[in-house]
Amino acid sequence: MQSKRALFMLLLSLLAGAAAVVLAARWLGQQSNGDRTQVLVATRDLDLGQAITPVMLQGIAWPAGNVPAGAFTDAKQLEGRVVRSGIFQGEPVLEPKLAPEGTKAGLDSIIKSGHRAITVKVNEVIGVAGFLAPGSFVDLLVNIRDDRDNAISRVVLERIMVLAVAQEARRPDETRARVVNAVTLEVTPDQAEKIDLARNVGTLSLMLRNQVDIEDGAKTAGITRDDLFGDARPAPAPVPVAAPAAAPVRRVSTRPAAPAASPMAPPATTVEVIRGTQKSSASF
Repeated sequence: MQSKRALFMLLLSLLAGAAAVVLAARWLGQQSNGDRTQVLVATRDLDLGQAITPVMLQGIAWPAGNVPAGAFTDAKQLEGRVVRSGIFQGEPVLEPKLAPEGTKAGLDSIIKSGHRAITVKVNEVIGVAGFLAPGSFVDLLVNIRDDRDNAISRVVLERIMVLAVAQEARRPDETRARVVNAVTLEVTPDQAEKIDLARNVGTLSLMLRNQVDIEDGAKTAGITRDDLFGDARPAPAPVPVAAPAAAPVRRVSTRPAAPAASPMAPPATTVEVIRGTQKSSASF
């Protein structure tokens, strides 16, 4: 009885497997027979400011109903176009990632409309130990002293894109850190004014942030030395108001008054008289 049940379950499994294979083959056949078109993808990583050449492109079959917006099908349309946002190998080349037509290759070609490029001097500490690279995003921190000569540190700008590191506008192939002395940032004119003022009145520091983190952090009021060490001086206690002084109480003495002193007689004049060996004195 058990052997018959096992044989039945085996036959049922074989039938289910065969049905799955037939259905999968039919689905794949429908997909292969569907309408497809050619989409151009990058054959290598394309960096900021780089001009596209035909050897950098490759056409692949793509479902006609799922073509990405802004994709290209003709390599001649992309010849000479400049990359404004990094494109990875195998990624479709899209219009939003390219500079406007007629733009020449170079750093100025990747600056977005209404933005400017400003260079900030950095060192190993300020430059996040050399881990900055073109395309990275940073926050700017400034340390200054206020009118009372109190030190204060505060974030002044968030999510600023790095256009170039030193004289290199392409992201390096290796991930090894490189210590440089300057980075170029993409900012609006208002942000450029803040950076120029901050680096002249205080010390700038850069904070590297995740590329996919597009949320601005909470606006902070900055931190002072007292906030850092927790030794803020308490406010002085209010001075209590003194009560009005009581009127003086006059006391009448019961002791008898001392007798008044008699007026002093004027002092007498004394004359000493010497007669030979005898001496005498007389008062007047």
